[in-house]
Amino acid sequence: MEENLGLRERKKMATRMALHEAAVRLAAERGADNVTIDAIAEAAGVSRRTFTNYFANKEEVFYYRDAHRLRRLCESIRQQPAADPWTVLTGAAADLLGEAFAEANTSWLTQLRTLHRDPNHLAHQIAAYTAIERDLAVEIAARVPGPDAELRARVLVATFLAALRTSVQFWLDNPGTSLPETFRRVSGMVSLTPA
Repeated sequence: MEENLGLRERKKMATRMALHEAAVRLAAERGADNVTIDAIAEAAGVSRRTFTNYFANKEEVFYYRDAHRLRRLCESIRQQPAADPWTVLTGAAADLLGEAFAEANTSWLTQLRTLHRDPNHLAHQIAAYTAIERDLAVEIAARVPGPDAELRARVLVATFLAALRTSVQFWLDNPGTSLPETFRRVSGMVSLTPA
């Protein structure tokens, strides 16, 4: 999907990622509450104005990578072949989680673990998942047969996102575990009996 982006869009994405990585690194070093927008911009080599062109606040930049992957999840679901909705959701997630696990390096994971342990930022982490929930439900509703498709799709997506968030948090809390394997185990624990 990103390979289809033009040069300008790739540069914007690179700037967002540079700001995100600087923010997470500084949060690990100083504590998230002690990181300012100016410090993030300086560490990323951009101006404060550039920061505000891309992010509304520092909390948004901390969770950019999560939000970006969740938006890509929506795109991946659109491309999944016809199958039951849970298989579509978990199949799309498995691809992205495998990619995230492969990209993870020790210093980045240490920084991310520090940020995710901060109880003040749990609401922002959950907000990254909630922001995409409605879009995912719309995508899944078209694949849910029978009455109450929209409502059932919302419940299914909320369950899926809880499994996804739980898997990521468990992986962050337990160094040495596999993110894709953790998600496979968690998603297998969810009972999806028809109503």
